[in-house]
Amino acid sequence: MRYAIRLKLSVMMFLQYAVWGAWYVTLGTWLGQTLHFSGQQIGLAAGTTAIGAIVSPFIVGMIADRFFATERMLFVLHVAGGALLFAASTRVQFAPFYIVLLAYALCYMPTLALTNSLSFRQMKDPGAEFGGIRVLGTAGWIVVGLVIGTLGLESTAIPMRIAAVLSVLLGCFCLVLPHTPPLGRGTKVRARDILGLDAIKLFADRSFATFAISSFLICIPLQFYYAFTNPFLNEIGVHNAAGKMTMGQMSEVFFMMLIPWFFRRLGVKYMLVVGMLAWTLRYVLFALGNGSSLVWMLYQGILLHGICYDFFFVTGQIYVDCRAQQNIRAAAQGMITFLTYGVGMFIGANLSGRVVDAYAAHNGEIVNHAWRSIWTVPALSSLAVLVLFTLLFRDSSVPEQETNEQPQPAMARGGKEC
Repeated sequence: MRYAIRLKLSVMMFLQYAVWGAWYVTLGTWLGQTLHFSGQQIGLAAGTTAIGAIVSPFIVGMIADRFFATERMLFVLHVAGGALLFAASTRVQFAPFYIVLLAYALCYMPTLALTNSLSFRQMKDPGAEFGGIRVLGTAGWIVVGLVIGTLGLESTAIPMRIAAVLSVLLGCFCLVLPHTPPLGRGTKVRARDILGLDAIKLFADRSFATFAISSFLICIPLQFYYAFTNPFLNEIGVHNAAGKMTMGQMSEVFFMMLIPWFFRRLGVKYMLVVGMLAWTLRYVLFALGNGSSLVWMLYQGILLHGICYDFFFVTGQIYVDCRAQQNIRAAAQGMITFLTYGVGMFIGANLSGRVVDAYAAHNGEIVNHAWRSIWTVPALSSLAVLVLFTLLFRDSSVPEQETNEQPQPAMARGGKEC
């Protein structure tokens, strides 16, 4: 890949995730402390991205893949998204705010797949080249989180307006990206292709079904972290909460580099087990920690993000690629994304908000929460999923070849060795 193209793709990734990180992390703090929205309303607002993830395959599969060049589609979605984000930042009533934010999520979430596909189209060896570019996205999330936390903007609408400006900037930048015409022009649109229905046959394998169901279930307690960690830290007096939360992304980068080493030694099952155990431990640390003498527990819980995300979600993506036949791998990945980032997180957004409201004490406009009780709910939920997965999942294979070798087909499954 030429250096100029690599630089453009790196800037694209940096801005792509800086946009998301700018508004999403501190959303609950602004809505709760300043606009006095309820926990359920905050959960619903956080869940707009899950609805976007559910609808995203239709936008990508029916429009972007068949009618428009990817960079032009990105321009339209990001510029429109910037306008919607700014409009959302001016709303102070829940209903109009939610409608505008939902419209924004429907614009933004498809761009995650589009930026990935545009990058892959420019690469000769995606396996070797993509990681170095995608990590700039995590860097964008970290940088914008540090800026917002340092400036003390978490309880204001300014983070959302920063995201709006970055979104418009990214949209304009997309026009200088390499031209990437649609590959599916003239092809017939089939609902089963868009929804990944051909991958349903993988559920005949009990271990794969266990993995898919566990992935869906673990995303329900997962949403507690995304929607309510920043409000929690601010309420108990942790200074620069948004900046402290970027330790999670730093941890993510560190463990991402170690995945091949762990994968060869632990295998699929125990990588996934460690990932789910980390979710349980994180919520236990949140339940037991506080903003003073035990604040180290909160930092440990945040640092576990690298294991939580990389060991479960990244390993899960590798597992799906191993188990699916080549002609349905994209459908299988799409199906898992639909179950996790879509349906699972949508249910989690609604449930987490209800739980937070159930443990809220109102004193005029000031609301305090019984956070130990709140964090106990996702801790026990994650533990239940862990036990289910450990008992029913049987595939503990360890990859037999190094990462630079060609994988050999597993004829019995039609996939390849993990």
